[in-house]
Amino acid sequence: MDLGIAGKTAIVCGSSRGLGRACAQSLARAGCTVIVNGIDPERLAATAVDIRKETGAEIIEVAGDVTTPAGQNALFEKCNAPDILITNAGGPPFRDFRELERDAMLNGVTWNMITPIELIQ
Repeated sequence: MDLGIAGKTAIVCGSSRGLGRACAQSLARAGCTVIVNGIDPERLAATAVDIRKETGAEIIEVAGDVTTPAGQNALFEKCNAPDILITNAGGPPFRDFRELERDAMLNGVTWNMITPIELIQ
């Protein structure tokens, strides 16, 4: 199916594994240039190699933590006006919410609410 996005540029945060990686692969298959991101440079590099081999798409790696201003700036230095932005981050540890510590809850809010808003701005 043609999604009509070939030639577009996409940033996919947290794309070295899991759902983010699947999003990056799908966008690359659809003909996008994809900026992949993750905090583990080695895993990110391996992901980029795999997606390039599979799709032939241009894949640009940006290692860094997008929950920080430095990580966000690194992304936008590579692509200051993406056509597509996928904000994908982890959350607090998966467990009964009554067991979560305050710091874990605040991190979850930062990762999944504040960071996406900052990236969209």
